[in-house]
Amino acid sequence: MSANPPIDLVEIATGRYQLRPPSTRDAADLWSMADDPAILRWNMQIGGLPHEAAAREWCERMADWSDGTRATFIVSNATEDRLLGIVVLHHIDSAQQSAEVGYTVAPWARGRGIAVAAVNSICRWGYDALDLVRIGLLHSTHNTASCRVAERSGFALEGVTRSSYRYADGRLHDEHLHARLRTDPPVS
Repeated sequence: MSANPPIDLVEIATGRYQLRPPSTRDAADLWSMADDPAILRWNMQIGGLPHEAAAREWCERMADWSDGTRATFIVSNATEDRLLGIVVLHHIDSAQQSAEVGYTVAPWARGRGIAVAAVNSICRWGYDALDLVRIGLLHSTHNTASCRVAERSGFALEGVTRSSYRYADGRLHDEHLHARLRTDPPVS
């Protein structure tokens, strides 16, 4: 398998929201998210960050797209540059033209359709800029909110991967496997 080319840092305007690479200016908001019960339960990369310095380090790491396997974006609104959520393409494989998408929304920004808007935007960018054909989405079968985001973002449910990921509760969870193809009808 050949290495992925590096990915250039970009910003994506989505109308009401802006997607941009993480910056250390996001650390305070990221750290504020870290003890939210839903984030602690479903997002082990962010949940439980021990201090703001760890959040700054996370922002610096996630702003490095040079290995071509991950592109992490902060979702902010177009008028005020405050972190509302995070969306990421990860497990990018340029040879297979595939990736997975992940997302989380800050507790102060939930209920506004941010995850769906961000997922749709990052998928369009992935198809156009990275020449992806398939984007997968995995979530615990117990995470009904994430399942709704997948459905509203046009991801077809393909099945269940059994005991496939250990979540914060220490147990291996079954996960729904959703996917969206470049050739699928656009989502409005």
